[in-house]
Amino acid sequence: MSTQPEVIPFELLVDALSNEEVDLYRRYLYRLSDLDDKELALLEEAWGTIPVMRRQTVLADLLKLGEDNLLLSYEAIGRFAITDEDPHVRTLAVQILRGFESVDLIPKFINLLEKDPNEGVRSASASALGRFVYLGELDEISQTTLQRIEDCLLNVIHHGESDLVKCRSLEAIGYSSRPEVPPLIESALASGDKEWIKAALFAIGRSIDKRWKDDVLHFLNNRNPALRAEAARAAGELEISAALPQLIELSEDSNDNVRNAAIWSLSQISGEGVREVLEELWELAEEEADIDLLEAAIDNLEFNQNAELFTLFEFPENGLGDFDLDMLDDVDEFQDIGDNEEDNLD
Repeated sequence: MSTQPEVIPFELLVDALSNEEVDLYRRYLYRLSDLDDKELALLEEAWGTIPVMRRQTVLADLLKLGEDNLLLSYEAIGRFAITDEDPHVRTLAVQILRGFESVDLIPKFINLLEKDPNEGVRSASASALGRFVYLGELDEISQTTLQRIEDCLLNVIHHGESDLVKCRSLEAIGYSSRPEVPPLIESALASGDKEWIKAALFAIGRSIDKRWKDDVLHFLNNRNPALRAEAARAAGELEISAALPQLIELSEDSNDNVRNAAIWSLSQISGEGVREVLEELWELAEEEADIDLLEAAIDNLEFNQNAELFTLFEFPENGLGDFDLDMLDDVDEFQDIGDNEEDNLD
């Protein structure tokens, strides 16, 4: 006979959060997902009494849980935590909220990007606006709203005081089709500054513009692992077939981020010999994280190959008829390997 898991009284949970001597058990953090109005009001009222370090720890754990399990939602907590007096808490709150597509978050992110005194909060807010630039390009938000976001990001790039915030703004606007964007990317690539080049490569990956092919191929051979990794990601996003030999080589790079980016990009581009390379790497992998990535990459490769095969068929106007869809079964949703991981620059 099965028993229901014990439901933690919310008042007890709030007390536990306020007491730094109480361990933050995972069941406590799960309980903070999808709070009702009464629970949210109780937590918000008690939030200021929770020690700063504890608030930081709670939000960092919630961010990780929300990324690992899309059924969990900590949006409500993120919304009030972005006004926290501690800048690290505000940064974590923005990072939690950037996974959501609520249009009313846009003015909040813009306000933080333009006015928050902390560089980390501003850079996180710039990154969060990137999702909405993408949605604007898909016409899922109004063009007026999209232009407001783009104008804000462009203004920061041209007139901001922090290079970190300007780099994150360039990455965010990479999705945009505005004519001002390619010259900004060109300027960043020519700057000689590793952080600017990295931001430019990130933006290139979002651009879906093959004009950058030669630049991406060039930086695949860069001595700096952060630039190799970003170039590898861009090669996959742009599906640059000419990058396959270099990506195969980079799939055994000594740097984890480079190796992971190359593996995932191989699965995006596909091509002769790619499956064999991924399967061989999978057979040799020992670390669980490497095995998981390679399994996801092989699934993604199969999905992309099946999608290509699918487009070869001509369908009657009245639908698919008896077309066999079995080839599309059992394909897992591909995993995000960390679009914007921070790499240590040599």
